[in-house]
Amino acid sequence: MTWSVPAAIRAVRATIVIPSLFAVTFKVLGNEQMTVFAVFGGFGALVMTSFGGSRSDKAVAHLGLAVAGTVMIVIGTLVSGSTWLAATVTLPVAFAAFFIGSAGPTAASGVTAALLAYVLPVASAGSAGVLPSRLEGWWLAQAAATLAVLALSPASPGDRLRARAAALASALAHQLDMAIAGQASDADAQVSAQAKEELRNGFTATPYRPIGLASADQGLAGVIHLLDWCAALIGEVIDRHVDLRTAARQDRDLLAQSAVALRQTAALLGGQADGTDIEPLWRARQASARHLHEFSGDPTATAVVADQAFHAQTIAVAAVAAVGDALIAAGLATPDEVATQRQRWLSGQDPGDVQEVVRSVPVRRLRPDARTAAIIATDASLRSVWFRSSARGAIALAAAVAVAKIIDVQHAFWVVLGTLSVLRTSATATGSTALRALTGTVVGFAIGAVLMLAIGTDPTVLWAVYPLAVLVAAYTPGTAPFAAGQAAFTVTIIVLFNVIVPAGWRVGLVRVEDVAIGCAVSLIVGVLFWPRGASSVVGDNLGDAFRAGADYLTGAVQWALGSRRKRPDKADAAVTAGQRLDDAMRGYLTEQGSKRLAKADLWGLAMAATRLRLTAHSLASLPGKSVPPSEADERRTYATLEGQAAQLAAFYDDVAVEVGRPGRAAQMTLVVPPQAGLDGTAETSAARGYNAEALWVSHHLRLLSSHSADLKVLAERLASVRRRPWWR
Repeated sequence: MTWSVPAAIRAVRATIVIPSLFAVTFKVLGNEQMTVFAVFGGFGALVMTSFGGSRSDKAVAHLGLAVAGTVMIVIGTLVSGSTWLAATVTLPVAFAAFFIGSAGPTAASGVTAALLAYVLPVASAGSAGVLPSRLEGWWLAQAAATLAVLALSPASPGDRLRARAAALASALAHQLDMAIAGQASDADAQVSAQAKEELRNGFTATPYRPIGLASADQGLAGVIHLLDWCAALIGEVIDRHVDLRTAARQDRDLLAQSAVALRQTAALLGGQADGTDIEPLWRARQASARHLHEFSGDPTATAVVADQAFHAQTIAVAAVAAVGDALIAAGLATPDEVATQRQRWLSGQDPGDVQEVVRSVPVRRLRPDARTAAIIATDASLRSVWFRSSARGAIALAAAVAVAKIIDVQHAFWVVLGTLSVLRTSATATGSTALRALTGTVVGFAIGAVLMLAIGTDPTVLWAVYPLAVLVAAYTPGTAPFAAGQAAFTVTIIVLFNVIVPAGWRVGLVRVEDVAIGCAVSLIVGVLFWPRGASSVVGDNLGDAFRAGADYLTGAVQWALGSRRKRPDKADAAVTAGQRLDDAMRGYLTEQGSKRLAKADLWGLAMAATRLRLTAHSLASLPGKSVPPSEADERRTYATLEGQAAQLAAFYDDVAVEVGRPGRAAQMTLVVPPQAGLDGTAETSAARGYNAEALWVSHHLRLLSSHSADLKVLAERLASVRRRPWWR
């Protein structure tokens, strides 16, 4: 068991509230139905739930949980009289409860507590006549829990995520400044790498997105991905030992302004700024472009200047995009306002009133907008780990309800709770969790039996022991092994039910039997439905991300070079695939059990998909060439670049097949495409003639293809893993 301040605060709140609810409803009001729903409602709201955000956010979230629980209790009570009706209704109710977790951390955090409100009545005897008592107990628990949470609240995970993003932005700004001054060091690179790793870990540490669907939340997600991209771009410059001290003054100024933009991003995320100023960055970009246009010299010097200008321009575009998303994350601008200014800036037009647009927007909380339905719809697919997990969970709970009622166990809801506790995304993970759950329950039964034999069923002694049992049970989740948490909860249950109806150690034996049944149901469902769990969805979604990114890249290159008249329309498909991949990775990294693919390899594959999408996005952000090439050399240059883009797209399509579902295609050998980009003569000619489109596309394709050999190795590793049987 490890020490945790949030866990300690959670335990203190539960120890104060839950025994108090028990005392009021059982001793003062004498209502057993109210007691059960008040005590378990308190556990759900205080132990199984952890809402983030400000105090007002938490108050709204707890109100939502109270309302959702009310609906669950009513439905569960009304259908509990019929076994088959209860099992049938459980399917859509449980699926909806699980699936709504895809909406963000607030919804996901409340899923288990809301399902608890359904499990208790649907698996227990009771008619509509007991509804008032059950609802009174539930609402009493929610009111007391909300007050306790508002009075004692640690810092929210969302705040820590913003702080980590701000720390990475600051570290990258410092690293860039040092590189400009020719003082780049391994220590600076290490600080940036550590900050990036901490941000990644914070973003993937939970089985749900640590951000919601509001515009501000989506802005934060955008900042995280863009900062990761900035880190890769800055690292590319330093790792290639590009001496920025020899770069043109205009390019150094542009990089310096990019560092300023990164610091503005950090300030916005930290709540230390109420606006930003990107006009100096825009001016610096224009100066860098003019210098490249006017530069003349020998071919070698021209190629070097073009290379340095490319890196400066690419980092600047990523930095200004991060500022825009940081404005959204800070609630200072809407996505439409930022998109308008970003497009004007990227297209080379004068930003004009960018200051007035940004600063005229009052500081406000940006609520979920019309995009919410579209974001949720992203997960309405068998490719989505949320959809599969929700379906598996719903089937398992429905089966548990049916089994518990058919065999008529004494406490049927313990069977369903056991199923809910151990079901994971894969059969192997569910099996290992079920074993730990049973082990913990048996240990808890043994401790409880010894306790009952030692102190008997004397109410005074049990009342004295109960708060201590609650304290331990509330502290262990997340700080101790899963089995320890099950043991602590079992002891708490034994004490609780012995206070209500003294039965000694037999209460614990009944719980062991019921949890064993619930674990068996979970394991069977886990084997029958998607036994590979999140690992198979990761491969499927990686394939989708590479295919969508390849399509996007092809269209973006054609747009940038003028052979396509309409701006690429594949961005939405690429973003959707990226969101599903993000969820699948999160489910894989947080599921119980050993991992067949190393985290570093998985990150390498995901970053390759992200790099592909952002490269296409960067090219698609260009204004597009309106006049077709007239010179023969220029036409050959454009044809070469489009051919290289097609080769890269074909390679990524092959990668998609390689990491996809085994058996869908014959085993293939991935062939790394030749290094893309213009050769020295063609690049020099393009630079001397200031063919900006050709230079831009050439460098992007070169940077993208430089990672293809590493991607081949990673894809083959994942393919090897996917060909193994799931039980091995």
